[in-house]
Amino acid sequence: MSQNENDRTNKADPEVAPTAVRRQFSNAEKLRILEDADACTEPGEIGALLRREGIYSSYLSRWRKTRDQELLDDGKERKRGPKPAVNKEMVKEMSELQRENKQLRRRLTQAEVIIEAQKKLSQILGVSLTEAESEELR
Repeated sequence: MSQNENDRTNKADPEVAPTAVRRQFSNAEKLRILEDADACTEPGEIGALLRREGIYSSYLSRWRKTRDQELLDDGKERKRGPKPAVNKEMVKEMSELQRENKQLRRRLTQAEVIIEAQKKLSQILGVSLTEAESEELR
């Protein structure tokens, strides 16, 4: 075989490689890798772990931060993307209803105090409420 023929056979394949799929780690995998990284004590062990797992050191720091915020421990996968919009009208209506409820509770307490005072007054005066009610109806 001549040098020219050998060069032609060693050339790179002109086919375009398919695009890489982004790797996603579950919470369990992240926690396992973090445990392995925390167990590393000798110099170079973390580098070997990173090469073995095929990850960057920035992943470890980001995962440690989320673990410290206790976001990885609940076992649920977090959904990415924008959060659903809060219905402002519903929030406004709910706050108005809560304010009205508070006001009605205050009025109810006041009415109960007045009724108790009326009962005590009728006992002191010796007037039965049924007699007073029947006189009012006449």
